[in-house]
Parts: sequence; C-alpha cells; structure tokens
Amino acid sequence: MEDQTQSIYDHLEELRKRIIITVVFLILSFIAGLFLAKPVIVFLQHAPEAQGIPMNAFHLTDPLKVYFSFAFLIAFIMTSPLALYQLWAFVSPGLFENERKVTLSYIPSVFILFLSGISFSYFVLFPFVIDFVGNLAESLNIQEMYGANQYFSFLFQLTLPFGFVFQLPVIVLFFTRLGMLNPAMLVQIRKYAYFVLLVIAGMITPPEIISHLMVTVPLLLLYEFSIIVSRYGYRKRLQAEAKRLLEEAQESEKVE
Repeated sequence: MEDQTQSIYDHLEELRKRIIITVVFLILSFIAGLFLAKPVIVFLQHAPEAQGIPMNAFHLTDPLKVYFSFAFLIAFIMTSPLALYQLWAFVSPGLFENERKVTLSYIPSVFILFLSGISFSYFVLFPFVIDFVGNLAESLNIQEMYGANQYFSFLFQLTLPFGFVFQLPVIVLFFTRLGMLNPAMLVQIRKYAYFVLLVIAGMITPPEIISHLMVTVPLLLLYEFSIIVSRYGYRKRLQAEAKRLLEEAQESEKVE
C-alpha cells in the first residue's frame, strides 16, 4: 500500500513538473507575443481583406483587447508543441517502444495541421465571407462601421475552429491505433459523419452557397483522408499485435 501511495505521489510530482515547465514557457511566449503582436496586427490591417474597413474603437479598451488577444494567440501557438511533448513525456513510460515512437510523431503533425487549418480559413474562406458581407450591406444600403475588436474577434471565430477541425486525421489515427476505431466503422458511419460536417459548415459560414461549398468540400475530403489514414493505422496496429504475440510465444517456448 505504501509503495502504491508513493507511486501516485511520484506521478503527481512528475505531472506538476511538466505543468510548471509548460506554464513558464507559456509566460515567456506571451512576453514574446507582446513584441510580435503589433507587426502581426499591422500586417493584417494592410491585407486586401481589410482594405476599406475602418478600424474603429468603440470602447476605450478595444485596442488593448485586440493587442492582448494576439499576444495570447501567438503564445498559444508557440507553446502548443511543447505542451504536447510534455503530455507525451508524461504518458510515454506506460507505452511500448513502438507506441512511443508513433505517438511522438503526432506532435509535428498536430502542429502542421493546426496551421494548415488556420491558413485555409484565412486565405481561402475569409475573403469570400468579407466580400459576401460587404456586398450584402451595400445591397441593403447599410453603411458599414466596424470596430477593430469586432473585426478581429470575427477573424478569430472563423479561423481558429478550422485549426481544430483539421486535427481530424490525427485524432482518427490515434483512436485507430488504440483499437477504438477502424476503417470499416468509419465507412459505416460515413453518411452520419457527412451530415455532421454539413451542419458544422453551415454554422461557420454565411448563408451563401459558394462559401458553404468551399467549407463543406474540404471537410468531406478531410473525412475521406481520415479513412485512408485509419486504414494505414489499422494495418500497423495488426502488425504490432502480431509481432507482440510472436514475441510472447517465443518467450513461452524459452521458459518451457
């Protein structure tokens, strides 16, 4: 009982150490973000999508909110690879050697897919949404008067979700390697998954068919790609299980 209690305390101490490392790096990244936020904001203000949109401040604290929002976002992006590594390092002692290598390879994939989702949303979807809203306001004879805080908040709301949605292949691969998913299951629930993705696309795009298709089609392709990834992961899982069973059989023969 004493050994078990000591083991729990060791795990908690290990977890505390890794959380402290992550928090310290987050703070340092936030300080760096305070220096990087201004050039990023200026760059986005001069982007073609922002041309003609007056960046008003309707509240005294709006510039401060925008500035700190970007600083925190930069800190989050900079810290996420380290946070994922600390999570991997905490759970890796309970994994097999091949599982350690596989799960470690997820970290750059997660980071790259997150940036890819944000890039797709900003460079492809966001300009269409801005044009649609501007044309709608013009057709209704409505004078556009946006605040900087509202503009950048809308930018975050539209782009950040795609960073997480683009994690679908990695999530599918992870659960496939754990044995909780398989390609046949993904194919079987495909029509339900398509319906969910259609709903998600409808929630994050304006009621305009082109923008809706620009989101829906990549999401459906992403799901199909996830099935391909799941097949790869499923084969690897079967191979790993066969290898483990063979090694266990060989060990049993040696013992006998």
